Parts: sequence; C-alpha cells; structure tokens
Amino acid sequence: MTRKILVAGALGAGKTTLIGRVSQIEPVTTEETMTSVGADVDRTELPDKTTTTVAMDFGRLHLNDNLVLYLFGAPGQPRFFPILKDLARGALGVLLMVDTRRLGDTYPILELIEDLALPYAVVVNRFDGAPEPTADRLREVMRLDASTPVVACDARVRSSCRDALVALVKHLLTLTPEPTR
Repeated sequence: MTRKILVAGALGAGKTTLIGRVSQIEPVTTEETMTSVGADVDRTELPDKTTTTVAMDFGRLHLNDNLVLYLFGAPGQPRFFPILKDLARGALGVLLMVDTRRLGDTYPILELIEDLALPYAVVVNRFDGAPEPTADRLREVMRLDASTPVVACDARVRSSCRDALVALVKHLLTLTPEPTR
C-alpha cells in the first residue's frame, strides 16, 4: 500500500533537504539556479540560497513490507501555489516546514493548507542562529489548534526527519476512526 505525504513551506524552509535525507531512493528534484531575472519574484533574505524548486521534489520511504510513503515537496513561492494545490490531491497530510527567521512567509501556505482541509504537522526546521520558540508559543502566534503537532527538526539529519514524519503519522492516526468489527 502506498500513501502520499505533502511537504510544504516557504522558499528555503528545508523541504528539498528533508526529502533528500529521508528518501530511500535518489530523490527527484527540480532545483534550478535562482537568477537576477526572478529576483523580484523570488525575493529571499537568504544570501546563501542559490537554487529553488520550480515544480516538485519526490522521495520514497518504505516503512515496512506493506506501507510505502511517497513524499512530494511543493515549491514555496506564491506563483507556484497552483502546483502545491495539484500535489495536495490524494495526500493524507502535510509536513509544514517552518523557518522561524521568516515566520511570516509561512502564513500564506498555512492558509492554503487549511483551505484544502488537509491535516498537518508544523515542523520547525532548526537553522543556525534561528529563534527557537516553544511549541506553545508557536501555537499561539500561528493560531494553531491545540491538537496540531509542532515538532523541531534538523532537515540535515535523517533521524530528525524521520521523527517529524512519525509525528505527522501519529497525528493522522488520531484523526482516523477505528474500523468497526
């Protein structure tokens, strides 16, 4: 059985890195060099950011013999929101990657995910020197439901990415009614 998980977040939040770390296959990426032509469209305060996803990322993770997760990473710029909406079709849930240095960039994507009525977990990617608010503070600032998982993650570390996925899967299991016998 295969299941689809969407990985979403603002430009530079760590989506491609997370999928690359956790995927058991060579991930499919559509990273392209950021150019001066797109500077006004793809503004970022990240001076070291030189590439961006222009379509999607894809990875695969075998959880056991019977369950495979397909991970689809969506580009984070508003001009690519139609792609995010397409990738969301059939997804069980969303890992919403957050960069606390630029939390405001997350809100348009959060609104879109909520409009799509997809369950999600907020994944705070740990960047060097980034603020580390508590989960309760993020719930307050982002106006998240108390049941929404908020987890810290370092997208460069495979076990940390795995833990973020586990938090989402556990959350999804709480939303799924048990079958009647």
